[in-house]
Amino acid sequence: MNSIKNIFRYSIKVITLALMLTGVVWGNTTVQAAMKSTEVSSQVVPLQPIMIQGPMPIEAEYFAALLDNVNIEYSGNAVFYRGTLDGYPIVVAKTGKGLENTAAATAIAIERYRPRLIINQGTSGGHDPDLNVGDIVLGERSVNASNFKTQKLAKGEGSKPFQWLPMDLMASEKSAGEGSSAKDAEKLRFYLGDKTLIALASSLSSSYKRGKVVTGTIGSGNFWNNEIDRIAWIHKNMGTSVEEMETSAAAQIAHAYHTPFLGIRVLSNNITNHGEYDPTTAKDCQAFVADVVKAYIKSLNQIN
Repeated sequence: MNSIKNIFRYSIKVITLALMLTGVVWGNTTVQAAMKSTEVSSQVVPLQPIMIQGPMPIEAEYFAALLDNVNIEYSGNAVFYRGTLDGYPIVVAKTGKGLENTAAATAIAIERYRPRLIINQGTSGGHDPDLNVGDIVLGERSVNASNFKTQKLAKGEGSKPFQWLPMDLMASEKSAGEGSSAKDAEKLRFYLGDKTLIALASSLSSSYKRGKVVTGTIGSGNFWNNEIDRIAWIHKNMGTSVEEMETSAAAQIAHAYHTPFLGIRVLSNNITNHGEYDPTTAKDCQAFVADVVKAYIKSLNQIN
């Protein structure tokens, strides 16, 4: 009987040892099994949008209607239409009229959207008698045509606007009107349009049927000149082709942020040659700018 019990106990020990060894093997197998994993791809840098600016609804909403997948955002007096054109991100900014609205909208847009480039476009009044309603001016230069310092005249001596001096507010951080820095400020400041964009837009001039496409100087200021002699004086001294209220402000802010910029303006009227105001030119300008943008997008796709 004892022999049977001993055999039984021995068998239990063998079985227990076998189970223990099996557990070790199973344990090692569990540790060595492939761990679960996931792969995270490298982040893709988002495409920088192209920004198109227009001050009034008739100068912005036609272009905005060309976009797909549009979202509308608001900031201050500006309205931003975010969407795509030919699959590329576009922001159309309805800036509001005038230098102040345009400068604010441009700064907000650059900080918020980081645009690849900015095109400020819309209507304008002619300064050059050789340009007609419907002609487009590509802003080889833009200038604030309302920055002036007047001569010192005593009471009763009146005002002599043809003797006013230009005033460059960016010449220094000191006074632009008095003191030693004032003399340095007695000059015009021109902001140059992006040469690549000018060349691209010029190459499409034959496709524009409403008028001719030329390069020139866009004069900006919060004024609406109806005095022929005043217009002629600005045209002669500043070389302006047209006047409007926005381009130079946008150009100044774009320059501060190192953002490529071009102003494109259509003549909606030209008092120097009796060209009557035609608001439909705003749509023609936007259609031409759309062609420029599509050509630019196509050039990017060819590079990539």
